[in-house]
Amino acid sequence: MRKFFIIFFFALLSFCSFGQFKNIKLAEEVEGRYPPVEPSIAINRSNPQNIVAGIVLDRMVSTDDGGVTWKEKKLESPYGVYGDPALISNSKGNLFYFHLADPSGKGQSDTAWLDRIVCQQSVDEGNSWSDGESIGNNPPADQDKPWPAVHPKKNFMCVTWTQFDKYGSKDPNCQSNILFSKSLNGSHWSKPVQLNESPGDCLDDDFTAEGASPVIGFDGKIYVAWANRGNLYFDRSYDEGKNWLKSDLLIGKQQGGWTLDIPGVQRSNGLPVLALDNSTTRFKGTLYLLYSDQKNGIDDTDIWLMRSRNRGDYWSKPLRINKDSTRTHQFLPWISVDQTNGHVYIVYYDRRNYNDDRTDVYLSYSVDGGNTFEEVKISENAFVPDATKFFGDYTNIDAHDGIIVPIWTRMDDGRTSVWTCIIKESMLPIMSSKVATKKK
Repeated sequence: MRKFFIIFFFALLSFCSFGQFKNIKLAEEVEGRYPPVEPSIAINRSNPQNIVAGIVLDRMVSTDDGGVTWKEKKLESPYGVYGDPALISNSKGNLFYFHLADPSGKGQSDTAWLDRIVCQQSVDEGNSWSDGESIGNNPPADQDKPWPAVHPKKNFMCVTWTQFDKYGSKDPNCQSNILFSKSLNGSHWSKPVQLNESPGDCLDDDFTAEGASPVIGFDGKIYVAWANRGNLYFDRSYDEGKNWLKSDLLIGKQQGGWTLDIPGVQRSNGLPVLALDNSTTRFKGTLYLLYSDQKNGIDDTDIWLMRSRNRGDYWSKPLRINKDSTRTHQFLPWISVDQTNGHVYIVYYDRRNYNDDRTDVYLSYSVDGGNTFEEVKISENAFVPDATKFFGDYTNIDAHDGIIVPIWTRMDDGRTSVWTCIIKESMLPIMSSKVATKKK
């Protein structure tokens, strides 16, 4: 019996220490096309075997058999397709692909670049897509970084993003602001309203108002969080987006700002990601705010999570998600809540196992409303990014009905590729630790 437990212990240790999930390559660099980065992924809420991913600039990759086989499609729109994909599914199984615009097809060389947000819809599991709906066209302003949310049942939608008076401008009078728009079904989007009180600059840096992510509750209440000038801000609407708080709520500090220096990565951010538990469990209504910063030093980036169980009036102290005791970097996290059971899943890059730029991908998960987390390495092998090449601004993850699909970019010899793995809840190691490791 003792021998059995020893074997079991080392088997479990091996399971937790090394990549044990089959990694699936969804995209790789192709001559003449933009390198694949910044992926987004969504599980079809009416058919979980159908999973759809969006990849910069204009790629759409989907599976109809739960990840056994995949097919790629080039997304096209009269407004152009210029990256920052953000995918979501409503309860009917309709899929929505939000992205940036490039109507002239000339990119940054034309003033029409980034002139709006675009939403394309698929009602046939990603096999075909609408031409797209225009959101927030307001020339000469630039529209960037859209993130959507959908009501769990009614299926009304919203999207938030950053409007730049002029993207990248050093003019001190140039402003960045957080905008919000709503649609009943993905068409006919409302005139955008500005949510933030204090504008940011236009440098796409710490003093830029950016990273707005929305969530919608079963009761129709809408919540939005974003970062600006080293602060984390929060706003909410109790009438489905008609009225908002008179004053933004300052809910946290992001020490050093949201722009992070990570060795080997051209640029990285700690922008916040908001999630909401709409399940029927005792954790229903919990808001989760995920971000990263370097409060422990520029050589020690960490992932943090705050929670609110009273609609954002009060937030818990930040909980460190990465449980290592090293002074290494954990960065570019994303969060998803499985609304069928309230389980929380977080994906991020992690360098705890090395003293150089080698990078793994980890998954953290909680089954007790974010009170405690376990974590496991999900990448099969490490990679080393090249700071001279663009690596992208985010990872992504979706979870539904016990299926978890993280998606990430890796870089090998300066060439990017996008990967995922299909994780069933039953595959995850049993939660054995209830207290996060303290930093040395």
